[in-house]
Amino acid sequence: MLKHYRVDKDLTQNDLAKKVGIATITIRKIENGQRNPSNKTARKISLTLGQTMDEIFPDIFLLSNDTKSIKSKMKH
Repeated sequence: MLKHYRVDKDLTQNDLAKKVGIATITIRKIENGQRNPSNKTARKISLTLGQTMDEIFPDIFLLSNDTKSIKSKMKH
C-alpha cells in the first residue's frame, strides 16, 4: 500500500525518502516487501502521506493490533 499512497501524492521514492529522512533504498525495500519499517519510520511515513500506519502497512500493524486483541481476550 505504501507505493499506492506515495504515487497518489505524486512523490517519487527519492522524494518520500528525503521528506522522511531515510535512504531511498529503504523505501524501495519496504515497497518490495524486503523490509518492514520500524515504528518510528512507519509513523514518519504515515504523517508525510497523511494516512494512518495501518492503512499504509496493513499486514504489519493490523496484525499486531489483532494479536494484542486476541491476547487480551485470552486473559479474561
